[in-house]
Amino acid sequence: MTALAPYLSSFLREHLPKERRASQHTCEAYAQSFQLLLQFAAGRLKLKPSKIEIERLDAPLILAFLEHLEKQRGNSART
Repeated sequence: MTALAPYLSSFLREHLPKERRASQHTCEAYAQSFQLLLQFAAGRLKLKPSKIEIERLDAPLILAFLEHLEKQRGNSART
């Protein structure tokens, strides 16, 4: 487990549902989005998702991920 995993877990299990009062559906949508991001990053970085450090998720990688969502998955900013 990397340093990223505890932060994601805390965000999804504590912050969103308890502090932000997000619905279960919203929490699941966030979890799926993070899963997609980590799978995309793993492919780009040639690492297992469990080995990705937070420092590797830089602005160019996030922008490439967002472009991937729009072009390959047909998502828009609204999605």
